[in-house]
Order: sequence, then C-alpha cells, then structure tokens
Amino acid sequence: MKFGPDHYSQEERCSQGHSSASTIATIEAALSADPDIDNSAIEIRMVGPVVLLEGYISNAADREKAISLAAMIVGEENVQDRMLSRFPTQ
Repeated sequence: MKFGPDHYSQEERCSQGHSSASTIATIEAALSADPDIDNSAIEIRMVGPVVLLEGYISNAADREKAISLAAMIVGEENVQDRMLSRFPTQ
C-alpha cells in the first residue's frame, strides 16, 4: 500500500493543500482497510507535522502495523507512538 510520493516531506504536503484533517482521514482509512489491525481504540491527532497515535492496542503487532501505516503517509520521523498496551492477562 502506497500513499503519496516519497520525495515530499510532510511540510511540503501540507503546503500543497494536504491539511491535517485529510492526513488524519488518510491514516484512519489505511488503518481501517487493514483487516489484521484492531484500530477501534486508536486515536490519531496532529501537532504541526507530527502524527500522534494514541489510545489502546490489544497486541504488539497492532502497534507495529499502525506505526508503519502512518509512517508510509507522513514519514517515519513524523510519527509519535503514545499507544498503551491492553494485552489480556493470562
């Protein structure tokens, strides 16, 4: 899955009309399109060019997939993980 050209930074995308709302919507759509991710408790916010992934995840794989999808959209340097683990206890 590929979103946008790789040679643009997030700042350049925003200056080209790619607003925070559309960035959030794009990330939400990418998370929703992946059937392997439980994104029901993941919230996405932006502070400037940085995407904050917040909320809860139910397994470690969801964390990596959510970060990876967001990084494909805004670049790895613009993703901050603030998700908390909600792993089931045995």
